[in-house]
Amino acid sequence: MVSLPIEERLAFQRSVLRLLAERSTEADVRRVMETDAGYDPDVWKALAEIGAVGLLVDPEYGGAGAGPLELELVMEAVGAALLCSPLLTSGVLAAGLLQALGDAEANARLLPGIADGSRIATAALTGSAGTWTPDGVAVRARADGEAWGLEGQASFVTHGQIADVLLVAAVEADGISVFEVDPTAGGVAVKPLPVFDHTLRLAQISFEAAQARLVGKRHAGWNAVEEALGLARVALAGEQAGGGRRVLEFTVDYAKNRIQFGRSIGSYQAIKHMAADLLVESESATSAARHAAAQLAAGAPDAKSAVELAAFACADAFVKICADAIQMHGGIAFTWNHPAHLYLRRARADAQLFGAPAFHRERYVAELEAAHG
Repeated sequence: MVSLPIEERLAFQRSVLRLLAERSTEADVRRVMETDAGYDPDVWKALAEIGAVGLLVDPEYGGAGAGPLELELVMEAVGAALLCSPLLTSGVLAAGLLQALGDAEANARLLPGIADGSRIATAALTGSAGTWTPDGVAVRARADGEAWGLEGQASFVTHGQIADVLLVAAVEADGISVFEVDPTAGGVAVKPLPVFDHTLRLAQISFEAAQARLVGKRHAGWNAVEEALGLARVALAGEQAGGGRRVLEFTVDYAKNRIQFGRSIGSYQAIKHMAADLLVESESATSAARHAAAQLAAGAPDAKSAVELAAFACADAFVKICADAIQMHGGIAFTWNHPAHLYLRRARADAQLFGAPAFHRERYVAELEAAHG
């Protein structure tokens, strides 16, 4: 992975922002989230054409070969637009996992399709407990000669109902390995889960003697999973920072223009203080997300702690900004018809994805204790 000069990173972010301003309006989001697929194939194709889908994929396989810095900026634009798409799933988590596993044959076969958007891949990494830890893996692998079979269940699989390829973490005798599974194969059952946020699809996938192909080396799976989850958490932090900033923007605009008792509500001290607090939350989230991306890109010793900090700080900030924005809007924002409601649902869902804030706080403290004795 390489980092582009800052001017090129910002120019690429602007191109994504322009595309989503035209193709992911509030009306588009409401339309797409009610479809069975949960994403717009035409917008997905457009994102692939400008290089957003294959952003992390090595140029050898048709991608841009970019890194966390570029990813975080793109995801800020995605969060601001509340985009319904499998970008985080396929372009970040699955692509990152494949490249971390380092299986040349699997990469050559799968990554070109992921990069150009013609193939959607997802990763099934945790069971119903949703711990996102090795102990939470609820699928088991069994070798039968050269073949492998999977048994068990994976939950909270993002966009599992539309995936063409499943990358499944499974426990075998001496560790965790990652396997490729065809979701249409016998012994595989994909069940969409009820979701609080209709812009983000989750699935539960059951395996019963399902044929699987080992990807990468045996027993090295969880190290690769952690590497991919690090990228996904930086991407999610960027999405949360971008979404929070957008909510703050339209809330401040509302406070300026909403007249109550002959003056704009933004002129009242209580509203001013709330807006100032939300600005601090927004700027802090942006700083945390960008710092985590920078540390991860540099391979810094404190990269893991920076990612954990961003994971809980950005999640908390996004939820607070959305909840307080609804209060500042008053009764109108409590309705499903107002965009603040959509953003609050995304904030609540994002806060649980890849680990809840409390989980990341514990890991952050553990990293600090390990670093400082």
